[in-house]
Amino acid sequence: MPQPKPSQLTAIKAVLFATCLVPFSRLLYGAFANTLGANPIETISRSTGWWTLAFLMATLMVTPLRRITGMGWLLRLRRMLGLYAFFYACWHFTAFIWFDHWFDVMEIGKDVVKRPFVTVGFSAFVLLLPLAATSTDAMLRRLGRNWQRLHRLVYAIATLGVLHYWWLVKRDITEPLIFAAVLALLLGVRLAWRLREAPVNIQPSSTGSRS
Repeated sequence: MPQPKPSQLTAIKAVLFATCLVPFSRLLYGAFANTLGANPIETISRSTGWWTLAFLMATLMVTPLRRITGMGWLLRLRRMLGLYAFFYACWHFTAFIWFDHWFDVMEIGKDVVKRPFVTVGFSAFVLLLPLAATSTDAMLRRLGRNWQRLHRLVYAIATLGVLHYWWLVKRDITEPLIFAAVLALLLGVRLAWRLREAPVNIQPSSTGSRS
């Protein structure tokens, strides 16, 4: 596929931006129209958490797709997908501290310490903060090579996110298992590429020996 023109890339970004807002718009409409089911709080929490993971996976898919298809311009979409992951994570965290605990700091702290699935979810959110804060071009220039090192935290964040979902679900683990399989594939592909591209150190052999 040829490189899209600047106007085409702008249009692609606009469509992607609007599409990424659809899940949030549906939740917003459901909240006002009272169509979120018998437990709207749980619906909001589960939906925002699910979409956080979905956008994390989409962000991680960009590099493999770019390498496989040769469409380098896909990298121009990665930041938006990552920021949408943070956007839905913020709403997921807001639902936790607002609806579940009504901003009671002591109760929130106890929950984070005592419940493992909350602990890993909270850890993932905390790790997302520096990635979102350094997502601008200015921070990229300022951090240089350290920017890439910092943003490799996304691998740990995605792993913690999947674990959070897995431990949250008590019976049907189908969806967490699917997320785990997708993540394993994405990380496995990266590991395979890195091993293949790693320089091979060949030790010089002796040219002869004395008898």
